Amino acid sequence: MRKLLFIFVSMVLLSSWMMVPADQSEEANAKIKAIYIYNFTKYIEWPGAYKEGNFVVGVLGTSIPLVNELNKMATSKTVGTQKFEIKTVSTPAECAKCHIIYILSDNSSQLPDVLGKVKGKSALIVTDKSGLATKGSAINFFVDGNKQKIELNRSNIEKYKLKVASTLVEMSVQVK
Repeated sequence: MRKLLFIFVSMVLLSSWMMVPADQSEEANAKIKAIYIYNFTKYIEWPGAYKEGNFVVGVLGTSIPLVNELNKMATSKTVGTQKFEIKTVSTPAECAKCHIIYILSDNSSQLPDVLGKVKGKSALIVTDKSGLATKGSAINFFVDGNKQKIELNRSNIEKYKLKVASTLVEMSVQVK
């Protein structure tokens, strides 16, 4: 019953395409993005070899509000049986051991280097700058009006041997 409630709440959150507050404060946006990032773990499936040890989310760049929100989640959330761990990374080389890599917009120029470091691995690359879903990221955040939305590049997800649930595909703007 608890699992069904969680799935329902997750679907409502994703399907509502979360509203971005009018002031678009960094803290409010960080909370929304943290919820999205955690929920990606429910709609993306990693290969069996990636289901051991901690589930690591790497944040490339400096966003104290986002890291704080993710760390709050990490105190009480798991991904299956894996502990949810948040790492702030400062170089693309540090991204190689992450399940999810979130590249802040200020660090988007490092996307090609990150892609090189995770080649052959199963990493979900999430970005936050227009056009990056066509340049290698799997999921890209964008704001349309006052709503937080995501672009999804299914071929970039499958390139890293990840499987995406149809629910997430349907709730995203598709990018090729």
